[in-house]
Amino acid sequence: MKNVTDSFVFLGHWPSAGSFGFNTDILATNLINLSVVIGVLIFFGKGVLSDLLDNRKQRILNTIRNSEELRGRAIEQLEKARTRLRKVEMEADQFRVNGYSEIEREKMNLINSTYKTLEQLENYKNETIRFEQQRAINQVRQRVFQQALQGALGTLNSCLTNELHLRTINANIGMFGAMKEITD
Repeated sequence: MKNVTDSFVFLGHWPSAGSFGFNTDILATNLINLSVVIGVLIFFGKGVLSDLLDNRKQRILNTIRNSEELRGRAIEQLEKARTRLRKVEMEADQFRVNGYSEIEREKMNLINSTYKTLEQLENYKNETIRFEQQRAINQVRQRVFQQALQGALGTLNSCLTNELHLRTINANIGMFGAMKEITD
């Protein structure tokens, strides 16, 4: 039991302020390393992520504007179709006796084709918006994952030397040996 308390006392011991050396305390160094990695990811990743989102937002807004322009054109076409319909109706009054049913069919075909065109344009706009949103989400996820992976690999490669690795293994073996002595 004394070995366990000695190891905790050793873990709590910090070298004096004037000296320099490696901190072999696994618990403290992992927390510090994780804090540094998370801080760096937040600091550098926030700007990249906001730039990506701003660019994606602009693309989506442009797509919406284009869709609204298409909608505006469709409304203009609808107004032209209504004007044409009024004209056809005036002609229908003139030719009512000869071809009233023919004119009525043409009117319905014109209205149906205009509504179909508007419906297709609305569907295209909605599909385009959904596609662009999904694409933006996928790109942001991929970028964040790549940056996190690169940061983690860089941290691991820069911090974990062979000597430090061997010391960590030896310290863990020593702790397990002390724990085994306690349980025996």
